[in-house]
Amino acid sequence: MLYEAIVVSLIVIATVGGAELLGLTMLNRPIIIGPLVGLALGDVQSGVIIGASLEAVFMGVVNIGGASAAEPGLATAVGTAFAINLGGGSAIALPLAIPIGILGLQVKTLLYVGVIGFFAPVFDRLAAEGKERAIIGLHYGAWCLQWGIYGLLPFIGILAGSSAINAFVKAIPPVIMNGLNICGGLLPAVGMAMLLKLLWDKKIYLFFFLGFVLVAYLKLPLVALAVLGAIIAVTIAQRDYQISQLTKKMENAPALATPSGSVNEMDSEEEDFFQ
Repeated sequence: MLYEAIVVSLIVIATVGGAELLGLTMLNRPIIIGPLVGLALGDVQSGVIIGASLEAVFMGVVNIGGASAAEPGLATAVGTAFAINLGGGSAIALPLAIPIGILGLQVKTLLYVGVIGFFAPVFDRLAAEGKERAIIGLHYGAWCLQWGIYGLLPFIGILAGSSAINAFVKAIPPVIMNGLNICGGLLPAVGMAMLLKLLWDKKIYLFFFLGFVLVAYLKLPLVALAVLGAIIAVTIAQRDYQISQLTKKMENAPALATPSGSVNEMDSEEEDFFQ
């Protein structure tokens, strides 16, 4: 079991951690991790089947701040490994996936708050001092620390066995689980504040309030909100393009002198547009 524990742990670090390091590439999806674990453990067919089954289960799970449910990457890796070792296929992987995924998400939240959060002021200080190489080194060092700790979950889980994982999840006191959920619920406010700090502009601030009203009072789903945002973006882009084209036309058009010889006339199309 030591070989399986090491291999599964490395796959979790490379996929779940790599997905965030490389810019949310979806490497942490079950459809990717299942076949990788199956390939490493010598049963690609079972890995593909289990990965596809768990992808259907976690297809709608996208953990963003407090909108979090479970960690599908860790759940798939450990569930697939147990299923292949025990020869039970999806019948074993599916019942194990949910508790393992919940545990993995809570540990990830704890690492974000208790470990990575400690380095935030250090990054600010290094940025103020202009130490670019130190920032890069700390960035990758913090990533190795976080996902090295996270990689211990599948390592210990594979060595301990499936029954131990279920017992451990059920033994966690509700007060601790609630506390971790509350910590996760605070992340959207922090993330939104950081986003607004970078993007806030007097020219577009009304769109933030428009989105809030549409969601909070009109109860529009996120899909409808995304479509409205796309429509607004396309409309503004078309308007900017038309203005740009008219500006070029005005710059390239020969000057038409009026009888007084001091004022240029705009053609009817330009005049109608600006009216």
